[in-house]
Amino acid sequence: MHSIENQIVDSSFSAIINAPIEQVDIPKWCFTLPEKEYQGCSPAHIAAGFTTAPDGTRMSINVETIGGSLMVQHYLETLGEKDHLILDSDSDVFTPNGRVTIHVTWELSVKKLDAGRCEFTNRVRSYATDEMMAFLDHQGIPFEIFRTQRQPMSIAHNKGETPLFAASIQRAALKNAASTKAA
Repeated sequence: MHSIENQIVDSSFSAIINAPIEQVDIPKWCFTLPEKEYQGCSPAHIAAGFTTAPDGTRMSINVETIGGSLMVQHYLETLGEKDHLILDSDSDVFTPNGRVTIHVTWELSVKKLDAGRCEFTNRVRSYATDEMMAFLDHQGIPFEIFRTQRQPMSIAHNKGETPLFAASIQRAALKNAASTKAA
């Protein structure tokens, strides 16, 4: 379903977290992220929350605007390790010409640099769904043109939010460290 042919963007940026990797827990951060904290990680972030799918899988619900289009992302956890989280969403995109879905894979990971620092990587890949391809075709918009116009906006969004996500994860990690010492 998700191939290079229908890939819109593959964007990855990294930032330093000044906390020991042992204190970082990306899924815990993601699934307890206060809405104000999410909003503080990008001016395009509108709302965030978490819930579960009918089968009990954890979900992160994010609402944001990218390139002027409102997006509602329904991220399902597909990998949840302390240092690596992968979420997949068939996201709703509200365009001037109607609502359509886009598939987004959001991957967050950290790797240890030294005893007190790690490197956070925020990778976002998006793919046109069959519905989106039909939507574009119906409007006479070639996919290549759509992809070329969408990529810079998605990449700029990821580049802007990555250091702010890293700072938020760092705050959560240092809070984890403080509560561990207090216990």
